[in-house]
Amino acid sequence: MAKLRGPLFSLGASQQLGKALVFFPWKGLNVVREYVVPSNPKTTGQTTQRGYLTLAVALVHGLQAWSAHMMTSTDVSAYALWGSTFATPRTWFNQAVKNYIDQKVASKTGMIYCAGVTTPGASKLDVIIYGQSDPASAGNFKYGTSKTALIHSKAATAATPQYNASITGLTTGVKYFWQFVPTAPAGSVGCKSGIYYGTPT
Repeated sequence: MAKLRGPLFSLGASQQLGKALVFFPWKGLNVVREYVVPSNPKTTGQTTQRGYLTLAVALVHGLQAWSAHMMTSTDVSAYALWGSTFATPRTWFNQAVKNYIDQKVASKTGMIYCAGVTTPGASKLDVIIYGQSDPASAGNFKYGTSKTALIHSKAATAATPQYNASITGLTTGVKYFWQFVPTAPAGSVGCKSGIYYGTPT
């Protein structure tokens, strides 16, 4: 029996309506879909994909417990900000895990970055970020004044698992966004950190 929070199709509902429709909240939206009998396919492709998801979740948990450079609320906000640049609703976790799985599907290295710090200075931002496993050997900090237009680039100093740079020549009082993007080795290309920001003093 569906539970309504107002007239049907207006405010939303939850649970199933007979064996026809299922109402449920999804990423802040009230949605409905056709009732389907749950299945559990165990094809090679499905099993492989589930394995990638398991690895991604384990990596997130590992980063949240990494004593040296723990994943913080700033990193969560950064991945959420990156997720907000897409038309479809994505949580920080969805975005981080999706990038990891996309890399694995392409037979590349999956990475999730953390411990990102932005330190404002005079007309500059000092930025730093870390990657725990299979780290990149080189990369760039892409930056700009919009989260969707990171059109400038600054080469990172890589001392794995740490990547840092001083982004200079910025305008005082203007908010800048940045994202770490590996450039080497080839297997790391395609990974990205969340999107961080800061304002030069």
